[in-house]
Amino acid sequence: MKPVLALVGRPNVGKSTLYNRLTKTRDAIVADLPGLTRDRHYGSARLGKREFIVIDTGGFEPRAEAGIYREMAKQTRQAVAEADVVLFVLDARAGLSAQDHDIADYLRKLAKPCLLVANKAEGMQGQAQWSEFYELGLGEVLPVSAAHGQGVRDMVEAALDRLAAAAPAEPSAASEADAEADGVIRLAVAGRPNVGKSTLINAWLGEERLVAFDQPGTTRDAIAVPFERNGQKFELIDTAGLRRKGRVFEAVEKFSVVKTLQAIEGAHVVLLLLDASQGVTEQDAHIAGFALDCGRAVVVALNKWDSLDSYQRQQLQRSIESRLAFLKFASMHTISALKRQGLAPLWPAIAQAHASAHKKMPTPLLTRILQESVALQAPKRSGMYRPKMRYAHQGGMNPPVVVIHGNSLEGVSESYRRFLEGRFRKAFDLVGAPLRIEFKTAANPYAEQ
Repeated sequence: MKPVLALVGRPNVGKSTLYNRLTKTRDAIVADLPGLTRDRHYGSARLGKREFIVIDTGGFEPRAEAGIYREMAKQTRQAVAEADVVLFVLDARAGLSAQDHDIADYLRKLAKPCLLVANKAEGMQGQAQWSEFYELGLGEVLPVSAAHGQGVRDMVEAALDRLAAAAPAEPSAASEADAEADGVIRLAVAGRPNVGKSTLINAWLGEERLVAFDQPGTTRDAIAVPFERNGQKFELIDTAGLRRKGRVFEAVEKFSVVKTLQAIEGAHVVLLLLDASQGVTEQDAHIAGFALDCGRAVVVALNKWDSLDSYQRQQLQRSIESRLAFLKFASMHTISALKRQGLAPLWPAIAQAHASAHKKMPTPLLTRILQESVALQAPKRSGMYRPKMRYAHQGGMNPPVVVIHGNSLEGVSESYRRFLEGRFRKAFDLVGAPLRIEFKTAANPYAEQ
């Protein structure tokens, strides 16, 4: 599982700016206004090959007893509970405050790795500028500038190293290797609340193993259940439903968000379950996009199909074509989990998606397909030169990656990338798994002359 870093501190110390810097997004609203962030934001980040999840929180007032600040404090406590490492963000220019002492008192009581981060430290020289923060008793102070990016890399490395020191063994990597060796397929059933995820798993198991109730948010955590079918071992993961940010109210439900994201990232195949009676929503597309960004193989199931008439089914097909166009590679199935209809075809589709994600593609065959594709349709010119593709090889699995080498490949258009993807998919029968194509241009030996 990816480690989780939580940004905690009083209002207006630059937590959201730091969050945007780490995730390389603008998801968190930033303004010179205390208390602007009130809810929690989750984002994926990367430092080299090390990936992690960042949680942005609102201004933390541990002693708040009523009103919006009490709710914000509750959200921050949940973020701290989820986190592997807490980054306590301070304002290096404003100095220490009584509120900082209250937060430090709260964090000291927790058996949780914590780092002091002195933000807005650009242009400040010497340790004496932030020496007063040492009286908080939480260890070394790391000066950073979230706005300018100074010291951010060192901060992340220190946080991840602290986590590695606390747990030198990497259980997630070991468990993944063991699962691969045992031939276990981890299948995450994901979707919005109340689409029938628990009902579907109960139908597969033939027993009421999970609580299924006609109320959104019944499942609060990612539940893993071992299962074997025709000699193939599975680990069925029932995830909490991901609803839109504005519709999530309970703190305990907020706690399940990061668990669901981690379950999707740790799965081999994601079964995206849609409620056919409600059509494809923006949140369905968001979950599908997250699975695609993680490189997970995807199978789509339309639940409650039996409740639709012919006109509603036509409308649903149009909705799928418009909102899930990026999932054309995934197989789609119509089912009724409650009546146990249409469930049998899901298993071959899941096995095919898993096999596609782990498909081995020999270099000679990849190169031949590439050359045949170029002969059939050459890439368009980009500036003075036409991209010239020489050979291709496999760069990874789960998801499969094809690396193409040649000259002037930075000019390859997105439409031509999709053309090549279609050719490779057809040749290797890749269904259900995303295919990534990378271009590497050879260095020009005459560039310096």
